[in-house]
Amino acid sequence: MEREKLSSRLGFILISAGCAIGIGNVWKFPYITGLYGGGAFVLIYLFFLIIMGIPMMTVEFAIGRASRKSPVRSYMVLEKPGQKWHLHGYMALIGNYLLMMFYTTVSGWMLHYFYLTAKGAFEGADVQQVENIFANMLSQPAVMAFWMILVVIVGFGICSVGIQKGVEKVTKVMMLALFALIIVLAINSMTLKGSSEGLKFYLLPDFERMKEIGVGTTFVAAMNQAFFTLSLGIGAMAIFGSYIDKKHTLPGESVRVAVLDTFVAIFSGLIIFPACFSYGVNPDSGPNLIFVTLPNIFNHMPAGRLWGSLFFIFMAFAALSTVIAVFENIISCTIDMTGWSRKKASAINIVLMIVLSLPCVLGYNLLAGFKPFGDNSAVLDLEDFLVSNIFLPLGSLIYLLFCVSKHGWGWDNFLKEANTGTGLKMASWLRIYMKYILPVIILIIFFFGIKDKFF
Repeated sequence: MEREKLSSRLGFILISAGCAIGIGNVWKFPYITGLYGGGAFVLIYLFFLIIMGIPMMTVEFAIGRASRKSPVRSYMVLEKPGQKWHLHGYMALIGNYLLMMFYTTVSGWMLHYFYLTAKGAFEGADVQQVENIFANMLSQPAVMAFWMILVVIVGFGICSVGIQKGVEKVTKVMMLALFALIIVLAINSMTLKGSSEGLKFYLLPDFERMKEIGVGTTFVAAMNQAFFTLSLGIGAMAIFGSYIDKKHTLPGESVRVAVLDTFVAIFSGLIIFPACFSYGVNPDSGPNLIFVTLPNIFNHMPAGRLWGSLFFIFMAFAALSTVIAVFENIISCTIDMTGWSRKKASAINIVLMIVLSLPCVLGYNLLAGFKPFGDNSAVLDLEDFLVSNIFLPLGSLIYLLFCVSKHGWGWDNFLKEANTGTGLKMASWLRIYMKYILPVIILIIFFFGIKDKFF
């Protein structure tokens, strides 16, 4: 069967960016930037993005493009007879399912909040009432399950239409709308009274603040963010490599995706900090920022209902672009393993994904007694930990070693694939760095992730 292809380079870049741009860009990046010294942190983050994120994305794109297969079959095409690299393909697929087991629920939260904001549920609510609305949502399994199921059906429904007519067409529209929304929201925030203090706090390098927290801690935080922001290690990028032609080099395409991802992360801060400082609110991170802090700010803002609705539709697009990209990966793997049609693979995965996503939905109510990491933790935290701290770093390490080791695909094969086409090329001297230094950086991220959780 002829493998489908993306119809345009823009489609490939926007889909790959859509996969990388997720909720973490908005609910984590601005907060840690503020915490770790503003512009000082951003510079360190960009450094790690260049030395780690871009080479690792190039690795995934190259494996996908050279094999023309999904992650679960790509190693089989490229490895030497008798080798066992392909076992990671199955681990990558499990990682995709695990990621979606909680991401579908969080995406549902965004849609629910768009609905609540648009209908005016927050108007006139005080700080406590806004907090109660979030707690109330978490306590209602039926409400969360409804939105989660909607996300699953819409996501797989789009994928079932095909890569060009479904995934590419919808993601292009969604991503262009996302970029337009973020610019409009940022301009609105920056024109608020008193917003300049927020901009200073966010963008001016503050090395004193960095020293207070600890230079080592700041470097680890920047390294983590640069690594996790691009969703590397479970083949989520490799799949789109398998759908593109060989007209352009892969390092150049990786840079473009990383630039779009960073643009959204930095602009999210331009929405959040001016607004927080303008209304004297402390910027938080995680769900609290999105579902408690910002609704309170929109409440006080002129035309707040409109701005709040636009913000949650922006968040929904950021979440859904990742969902569609990862679902495409799951479907492609399913088709490669079973030979089913796209429609059948989608239908069966809808049922499977809904069942797998229920523990996360129930983790805040019926299963609230299960606290995997002590008080204030839930099923979501366990699933997130497994993906972020185990599957992504170890998966990336395996992909990297496969490309640089003579016992894998090998450096020469990787370099030839990465540099095929016009555009930015990867230098051959990078072999030493990618073989001996980059694996150590990834292992440091892995060990720090485990240490922070348990010690």
